[in-house]
Amino acid sequence: MRKELTAKGKATRRRIVEGAAEVLREQGVGTVTLDDVMARAGVSKSQVFHYFPDGKDELLLAVARFEAEQVLVDQQPYLGCLDSWENWERWRDVVVARYEILGDTCPLGSLFLQVGRSTPGARAIVAELMGRWQESLAAGIRALRAAGSPSAEFDVDARAAALLAAIQGGVSILLSTGSSAHLRAALDQGIADLRRDLTPAGAGAPR
Repeated sequence: MRKELTAKGKATRRRIVEGAAEVLREQGVGTVTLDDVMARAGVSKSQVFHYFPDGKDELLLAVARFEAEQVLVDQQPYLGCLDSWENWERWRDVVVARYEILGDTCPLGSLFLQVGRSTPGARAIVAELMGRWQESLAAGIRALRAAGSPSAEFDVDARAAALLAAIQGGVSILLSTGSSAHLRAALDQGIADLRRDLTPAGAGAPR
């Protein structure tokens, strides 16, 4: 059991993780050394191994958790308040913009290639990220469902899962081709389908 870190210790550990994340984004995973991280974070090798006794692999997993959190943070505030079609459209724009800025690189994807997506730690990070992302989408759908009149067969969780899968497919194509067209189409179609099924017959779409 590792001791609970002090406030100063937590701040130092976070500085190391954030410094490593910055270097990894700039240089790519394959070429980064602990010396690069130490220089960016302003820490010594003993400090790095104090907070990450297992070395680079443990640090990479910590950076992967940080990057996974950033995926959700970068979608705020709209991901947390998908209670109007206007906010859904704004969320869509934020998601597309994020991946267009990343271009054909993805820090999280690169990290998982390095540490091994099938390793227990990496799989847990992916599962947690997708679970939190899907639940946020489901919460937004439920917020709009209250104003609509969907059929009894309307499955909120399935719709959220399908939308998330569509996003991931669009992102995969973007990473392969550099084009966000498929991501845009996936989001536009997913939101249009929700709007159609959640808007009461004969009524205007809720704002």
